[in-house]
Amino acid sequence: MPYGINETMGQYSELFMLLAAGTYTVAFIAFAWDLAKSSKALRAIDLKAAQASQPGKAQDAARVPVAAGVGEHAASDEGSRSDSAGARLGGPAGRAERPSSSTTKAAGPGAGGVITADADMRYASERRAPARVAVALTILGVLIHAAGVVTRALGAGRVPWGNMYEFLTTGAFVAVAVFLLVLVRRDLRFLGTFVVGLAIIMLVAASVAYWTPVGHLVPALQSYWLIIHVSIAVLSSALFTLTFAMSALQLVQSHRQKTVAAGGADKLGFMRLVPSALSLENLSYRINAIAFIGWTFTLMFGAIWAEKAWGRFWGWDTKEVWTFVIWVVYAGYLHARATRGWTGTRAAWLSIVGYLCVVFNFTIVNQFFNGLHSYSGL
Repeated sequence: MPYGINETMGQYSELFMLLAAGTYTVAFIAFAWDLAKSSKALRAIDLKAAQASQPGKAQDAARVPVAAGVGEHAASDEGSRSDSAGARLGGPAGRAERPSSSTTKAAGPGAGGVITADADMRYASERRAPARVAVALTILGVLIHAAGVVTRALGAGRVPWGNMYEFLTTGAFVAVAVFLLVLVRRDLRFLGTFVVGLAIIMLVAASVAYWTPVGHLVPALQSYWLIIHVSIAVLSSALFTLTFAMSALQLVQSHRQKTVAAGGADKLGFMRLVPSALSLENLSYRINAIAFIGWTFTLMFGAIWAEKAWGRFWGWDTKEVWTFVIWVVYAGYLHARATRGWTGTRAAWLSIVGYLCVVFNFTIVNQFFNGLHSYSGL
């Protein structure tokens, strides 16, 4: 493709990225509005129930439920997990037991169909206009974003994964696309502010700090292994992004549950739209297991590619080392939770540490450590 056409396609790509970032920003506001509006509606229901109840029961009626869909077993993230529950599941003592209840409705006049979060994260029959608008805007944004990724690929005449700018823009696209795909089966709209917010940060960082004009790849990257190795790495990183958001919410929800169970005031009403800490932990564990398999293939295919490009499978390059460190951290997370009973906040912190290693590997290692993998384009 002539250089002039390449440059034009690159300009179109930048325009699409800008439009996608703008659309995501509006979607982010809509997701935040949904949390605020639903939280306000739930507080109004609680207040009305307290006023309508008998004076002696007003305090109990006004208390905000600890978490939806978990009943009285959600009083504590770790304390309520009994040894007998672990024995019934055939695992170590203290193993988390999956809640059996499904949904908890916020009843009362003027409820407007607001339903608190489902422990199984299934869709209920409520109508939350801001959430629907936010999802629609996110779909529009990801379509525009896809146009930006495709035009960048057409302009470069290759897959758009050759430098940090392209990896960030493509990674943000995959993260949002995976989020939308999961929404088909699970009601994870409470993650919208986190996932879309991270996508906005990635697009802004790509445009401000890592922008690179359309160009050819260095010889080591001119291989079909680029498509195999990097595509799996991007997909795994997108899944790790989802579990990072879940783990962060798990910590907040766990603290809230303990505070309310101890008789304290519920200062995080919007968390009523989020499933219990236990439900978040269970889903995060499953997704991390899938992402870990993908990262294992990333490590394996990277070694095969290194042998073809440089004549050795492993050379202790900084990028290689940190890719292995990420694998070790998530392997430790899965092993500790499955066999050592590391549940609750400890599991959440391990998941968060793993994602911070992913971020460190992509940003700090790419920018400040020289090596054979220095393809940032800076």
